[in-house]
Amino acid sequence: MSTSSLTNRIIIGKAIGFILGAIGFFLIPVIFPDTPPMFRWAVWAWYITFGAFIGVMGIYTRHPVLNIPMPWWFRSGILGTWLNFVLYLFISEPLTLAMETSFMAGWSPLWIVAEGAVIGLLIGYVATKFAGEGKALADNL
Repeated sequence: MSTSSLTNRIIIGKAIGFILGAIGFFLIPVIFPDTPPMFRWAVWAWYITFGAFIGVMGIYTRHPVLNIPMPWWFRSGILGTWLNFVLYLFISEPLTLAMETSFMAGWSPLWIVAEGAVIGLLIGYVATKFAGEGKALADNL
């Protein structure tokens, strides 16, 4: 397998997403005891998809419309923030209910958006370091 490979980026992103999703899957019942199992499975599946999407977007080092540079940290941080904001829109009510029955009572469920930025940066860094980005990925397709 090539060092700079879109497939490698996707594999790395999905692997990190799998690990972080699994951590969430097993910690959710500890932190939020009354959470239904489907919520846990959704979080696991979400982060696997999240990782794959961050991996795929590594092909863009410039914005396709605005033609501005997009370094890995900008692209991954913004994408992670956006993806978890979308997740928040879908699960804000069950997340709020879960938080009310835990030590996180009174916290805003929007913390999940900041978590997305951190996870996006982690996945983007590792994928870029080990699989490259930009034109090198396109050349190996």
